[in-house]
Amino acid sequence: MPRDYLDKRTEPVKTQLHYAKKGIITEEMHYVANVEELKPELVLKEVAKGRLIIPANIQHRNLEPMGIGIALKTKINANIGSSAIIHSAQGEVEKLQIAIKYGADTVMDLSTGGDLDMIRKEIIAASSVPIGTVPMYQILHDVNNDVMKLDIDTMLAVLEKQAKQGVSYFTIHCGFLLEHMPFVSRRKMGIVSRGGSLMASWMMHYHKQNPFYEAFDDILAICQEYDVSLSLGDSLRPGCLADASDMAQFAELKVLGELAKRAYEKDVQVMIEGPGHVPLNQIERNVKLQKELCNEAPFYVLGPLVTDIAAGYDHIASAIGACLAAYKGVAMLCYVTPKEHLGLPNAKDVREGILAYKIAAHAADIARGRIHARVRDDLMSDARYAFEWNKQFELALDPDRAREYHDEALPQEVFKEAEFCSMCGPKFCSYKVSQDIFKNYKGA
Repeated sequence: MPRDYLDKRTEPVKTQLHYAKKGIITEEMHYVANVEELKPELVLKEVAKGRLIIPANIQHRNLEPMGIGIALKTKINANIGSSAIIHSAQGEVEKLQIAIKYGADTVMDLSTGGDLDMIRKEIIAASSVPIGTVPMYQILHDVNNDVMKLDIDTMLAVLEKQAKQGVSYFTIHCGFLLEHMPFVSRRKMGIVSRGGSLMASWMMHYHKQNPFYEAFDDILAICQEYDVSLSLGDSLRPGCLADASDMAQFAELKVLGELAKRAYEKDVQVMIEGPGHVPLNQIERNVKLQKELCNEAPFYVLGPLVTDIAAGYDHIASAIGACLAAYKGVAMLCYVTPKEHLGLPNAKDVREGILAYKIAAHAADIARGRIHARVRDDLMSDARYAFEWNKQFELALDPDRAREYHDEALPQEVFKEAEFCSMCGPKFCSYKVSQDIFKNYKGA
């Protein structure tokens, strides 16, 4: 979608929330409404309330706008990014392309190694979906990994640079305050957020308040100019089931709710990040509390993982929690790959994580009665019953995998017309038996 229309926007504040409050339906709102099969007026209303955001930095000209909110289908985010050990712009672009191919709605660049500016530039140039970042990673990188050299001017300069590059949303760890430290000391695993742990190191060393919290108005000013949405980060998210729903997590959530209101007043779009590791029976409570404290801003959760012992399969353990969270009202799910807790994901891991979360999001949309959510499922049922194999592949969330598994046993093209698969064979297919019954006893 060419965004040449942006050249006509001359107001100092250029956010979707700013226009929505004025009753102006932007091109981005029209696009989202069309994709979601909703009326533009509903999208306008939800954006104006702060319950829907459209992360669409004005510098990202090849972006296809998308929305995140309870009125829309559940979205998923894929994390990519380099490390100090493995860092290649080409490798990250490959991950991005796989993420988009298999259905990621947004992608976060969490790079910590290599030429971060160049990697981000290449990712944004290649992306049609919004790109998010955790600016703290580059801030630390730019001071040679010496957290004690951090100052607010350096922090704001990095935010400005990334906004100019076209980053559509920032994760800012601004709700973790100095007074929360005693709550952390009671935990089994302490702080598991990288951004949160860096903030803790700085606050404890200087015994000063979180600089992101102190400079929140300056951050909002940058977001206003470029229409960068804020993803208010959960520095104190639980990293294990034992720490879920504790005083540290909820104390930070209360502050995030206060900051969300301040952002809304300044016309900056905002969503709230959530846990983490949460037992299945506590997920609904977490979602309800977030809505109460955060002015119903979209909730964006990592998982949550519902068990701590699924190493190597955490994409499955977390997708279980993600499905329930989305059913209860979470707007976007941050995927988890099989490499979670074990290493840096590669392109294959990205694919596995995305598909697990596409399934979770889609199942939640069906349960919530989203518009036309089940149409594809019903078409798949028809194709299966009619033995239309190629149609089945096309309708699958991962057509390549569906075709691959079918063709392992029956690779010849003639079997794409066969009225059986390799599971039951030609004599024991229940579909075929059912069809024969209806054919032979029709009208009986």
